Amino acid sequence: MKKIIFVFFLISYLFVSCNQSNNTQSNSENKEIYVLAAASLTDVLTELANNYKQETSTEIIFSFASSGALQAQIEASAPADIFFSAAQKQMNALEEKGLIDSETRKDLLENKVVLISPKNSNLNIKSFTDITNSNVKKLGLGEPKSVPVGQYSEEILSNLSILDIAKEKAVYGSDVRNVLDWVETAEVDCGIVYATDAKIAKNINIIAEAPEGTHKKVIYPISIVKSSQNKEEAKKFIEYISTDKSKEIFQNYGFTVVK
Repeated sequence: MKKIIFVFFLISYLFVSCNQSNNTQSNSENKEIYVLAAASLTDVLTELANNYKQETSTEIIFSFASSGALQAQIEASAPADIFFSAAQKQMNALEEKGLIDSETRKDLLENKVVLISPKNSNLNIKSFTDITNSNVKKLGLGEPKSVPVGQYSEEILSNLSILDIAKEKAVYGSDVRNVLDWVETAEVDCGIVYATDAKIAKNINIIAEAPEGTHKKVIYPISIVKSSQNKEEAKKFIEYISTDKSKEIFQNYGFTVVK
């Protein structure tokens, strides 16, 4: 009887020990990376992160917002391993303050800027200059101080000599997806967004692409944040989204990969 009890406790001990060992191993394998990324990257990065998790068991935790809002988060010491901006301006500002790892910074993607209208719109808008038409009452724009698409929009409108008129009609969104939502729900007559956002939307018409030479190139730089506590894993994720396989996925969403 004593022998049976001893064997029972021995088996129980081995089972518990094995279970604890597996839990410890599992916990050590549960890795997390905090990525602060421009709102226009939401869909493509979500897909890439899901693929990466399946391959590596690494969890990618995102904060999607305007690049200016994300810049402010990093300046306020929010948890961040990677910053993926929709413009050079915000990345440059962080680099000047020594808040990103300059050696890891690189340009990864390029985008286009387009004018869009609601799907069922009956307004006769065929170009950016038609924004000045009297029947266009509301124009959706990104807030230019913190939203890159808003900065590109003002540059385009200024170079077309219609900025003052456009400002009188402008409704400013907190990020590019905010503007896209307004156009899809017909809360504005038209809006200026990235081509990649227009590509995934169902209830809009793409009126025109911004004329060549009316704005700086829309380049997306990426970098590891200086305060990152997980730089090796962050580096691996950047390497992953820079592979040919990942580049193909970016292209499927309408981005141009910078060579």
